[in-house]
Amino acid sequence: MPLLATTPVEKMTGPYARRWWALLVLCLSLLIVVMANTSLIVAAPDMTTDLGLSSSDLQWVIDGYTVPYAALMLVLGAIGDKYSRRGALVTGLVIFAGGSVMGSLVHETGLVIAARAVMGVGAAVVMPATLSLLVAVFPKGERARAITAWTATSGLAIAVGPLVAGWLLEDHAWGSTFLVNVPVAVLAVVGALVLVPPSRAAGMGRIDYVGGLLSIVSVGSLVYATIEGPHFGWGAGPVTAAVVAAVGLIGFVAWELRHPHPMLDVRRFLLRPFSGSMLAVLFFFFGTYGAIYYATQFLQFVLGYGALETGVRLLPLAGAVFVGAAVTGRLTPRLGVKAMVGSGMAIGTVGVFLLVLIDQGSTYADFLAPMLLLGLAIGLSVSPATDTIMGSFPESELGVGGGANDTALELGGSLGIAVLGSLLGTAYRDELAGLVGDRLPAAALDTAQDSVGGGLAVAERLATDPAAGPEQAQALADAVNRAFAHGVATTSLVGGIIMAAGTLIVLAVLPGRRARQAAERQTTQAPAEGSAQDRDAELSNSRG
Repeated sequence: MPLLATTPVEKMTGPYARRWWALLVLCLSLLIVVMANTSLIVAAPDMTTDLGLSSSDLQWVIDGYTVPYAALMLVLGAIGDKYSRRGALVTGLVIFAGGSVMGSLVHETGLVIAARAVMGVGAAVVMPATLSLLVAVFPKGERARAITAWTATSGLAIAVGPLVAGWLLEDHAWGSTFLVNVPVAVLAVVGALVLVPPSRAAGMGRIDYVGGLLSIVSVGSLVYATIEGPHFGWGAGPVTAAVVAAVGLIGFVAWELRHPHPMLDVRRFLLRPFSGSMLAVLFFFFGTYGAIYYATQFLQFVLGYGALETGVRLLPLAGAVFVGAAVTGRLTPRLGVKAMVGSGMAIGTVGVFLLVLIDQGSTYADFLAPMLLLGLAIGLSVSPATDTIMGSFPESELGVGGGANDTALELGGSLGIAVLGSLLGTAYRDELAGLVGDRLPAAALDTAQDSVGGGLAVAERLATDPAAGPEQAQALADAVNRAFAHGVATTSLVGGIIMAAGTLIVLAVLPGRRARQAAERQTTQAPAEGSAQDRDAELSNSRG
């Protein structure tokens, strides 16, 4: 067997012999691009102190990665289909590693945000390539198990990112959380060349670059408005971005309906298995990412755990993901996608609702059950939903399918962190003003209301101020912890209600097992290159 994988998948007469080793490379690539977001959760306090970040600066250090990541996946997935899926994976890993090196070396806020944006571009190439290569390499009978492993890896990254970052921050500066990506990316590149076979779409026509540009404008503007508006007010920038997103979406739909070879055939959303699974991924990561975002802050700021301690305490979530993945792998073929996705979303909803019980006296034990439920829910529901989404696309559009799935995932997570984070901030500020608003100078109150970290920093300054003293400092710290706990409980109530509504919507949209099998047969029988009339007939027969 040759050292490098050189035979294209399309020329193989049987299943690729080293496909499970190839899956390991794909999962490793997925791991680092997801960890790039989750590791920053525990690195944020050190970055804030070292760079003097404002609340707005910190938000864009985080979301400088998210905007290009979400906006570009659909287009870059199509380019990978056209030219080379493995080439896209390797290129994305190189870009990602380059952004990581840049982020580890710079010490100015704007340059750190730029480095994160470069990493986001690389991630937008890597993510759809991992899914499209997985589906291309694995025969249909093994594909569900492979996607289950892919999904479990994304859940593992949620916990491993903070753990690795916390371990590094024990002895190194925050730049190490960027630099650690480089050797992993190099290993993944070598593994891709040795173990992942080349693959590209056969007979794919010209890429619909106009539709691609409209998708970039629409998704990018929507993510920007979602990030900026809830956190910093609906001024001219966020409102303009929201309008651009709406106009761009209308233009995208109109263009795709008329184009003979669209970037994403929007008629596919009329297929209930596809649209229901896309909604499931979006709603699920809305609630899950939002809950993990503020639960991690509570562990760090209110309970006082360090970065490594916080990472260790997120490990039960990763374990629960693997349990859920094992269960769904066995039960989905028997019970069907609707049963597993609905069950997973219901369990995740309960996990979010349990956080309503958080108060000032809560300990880590109060977060353990919600995290276990959220991890179990990820394992149960995301894999069958992703498998359904990828199964809705023909071989020539696997990269687009991966881009659509990952866009729903990233958009849901961005919305969850932005919307629920905004609600948390509002509830925290209002509660803190009611508790200590008449006992602090205006400037100190503004700083304390900006974030829980800011509030505790003001309390530390009061402890060394002869005019205040330790008692007043402790009173403020207690008020900050109480206000933040109130914010977590209030936000979890809203998040749980949204998750519950999303669960009901998904259950209403997803068809039962028999209807889904009929829709799949119709989808696989129609070639992607067929005429618009053929697609209309296919979709008409597949509805319901």
